[in-house]
Amino acid sequence: MTALDNSLALEAQGEGRWRALADPNYEANTGMFGGWTTALLAKAVLAHPDAQGTLSAATVHFVNRVPPGSFLSVHAQRLGASRSLAYWRCDLTVEGATSGELAATATMVLANRRESDRFTEDQMPGAPPPEPIEPFHPPGPFGQRIEMRTVLGSPPFNKPSTRSLMWQRETSGRKLDAVQMAFLCDIGPPRVWYLGTTPRPSSTTTMSIYIHATEPELAACGDDFVLSDMIATRIEHATAGSNAKMWSRGGTLLATTEQLCWFR
Repeated sequence: MTALDNSLALEAQGEGRWRALADPNYEANTGMFGGWTTALLAKAVLAHPDAQGTLSAATVHFVNRVPPGSFLSVHAQRLGASRSLAYWRCDLTVEGATSGELAATATMVLANRRESDRFTEDQMPGAPPPEPIEPFHPPGPFGQRIEMRTVLGSPPFNKPSTRSLMWQRETSGRKLDAVQMAFLCDIGPPRVWYLGTTPRPSSTTTMSIYIHATEPELAACGDDFVLSDMIATRIEHATAGSNAKMWSRGGTLLATTEQLCWFR
C-alpha cells in the first residue's frame, strides 16, 4: 500500500456509503487538495458493488471547504445505465457539519469500452525528458507528495502567455490508474498568477475531467511522469477558466480537464 492508497482508504458503512479521513498530508492552502477530493469520490464510485466499466468522465463541484483531519461521509449512487454507459452521483459531507450540507458533489460516467475507430486531433508537444530538469514541489503539504519538472511557464508571474508545460507525478510509487489520473488533473499554478507579480488567492469551484486512455494504457505508464499542457481560456470578473491535456511520455493523450476558479 502506498501513501496515496492509505490516504484514500474507505471504510464501508452500508451499500454505497463509506467513511474516510481527510488526510492532512494532502492539505492545500484552503483545505484539502481538490485532486485528492476528486480521487476519493472516483474511488467510491468504482468501489460500489454495482459499478461496471471504466471511469470516462467526472465533474466535481467543490461546495465547501474540506477541513484536513476531519472524518468524511461519502455516498455513491447509480442514476441510470445502459449496456454501454452508467451515470453516477457521489456526495461528500464532513461529519459534524450542518446536517445535509455538502462539501463536494460529483457526477461521473463509467463506460464499457469496445474496439472502434481511432483518431487523436492533437499531438504531444515537444518537451525534453523530465530527468535533467530541476524538480519542484508546490506549496502546502500536498505539494510534498507531488513532483513537478517545468518545461515552460515557471515561475508563473508576468508572463506574456498563461500556458504551462510541466512533467508531473505523484511520488508514492503508486501505479497510474483512473483514480490517480483524477488526482493529477488538478495540478498546476492558478492561471491568474500569470497576470501579475505575486500569488493571489484562488480556488477551484468546479472541475471536469475526461479520461481517454484505456486501462492498459494507464497501467503502461507505471508511476512515470505525465506531461500537463495547461492554458487559461478566459480570466475576467473574478473567475478564471483553464483547460489542460495530459500526455504519457510515449505520446498518448491520457486525459483532458477543464476548470473554473474563483480569485481575488
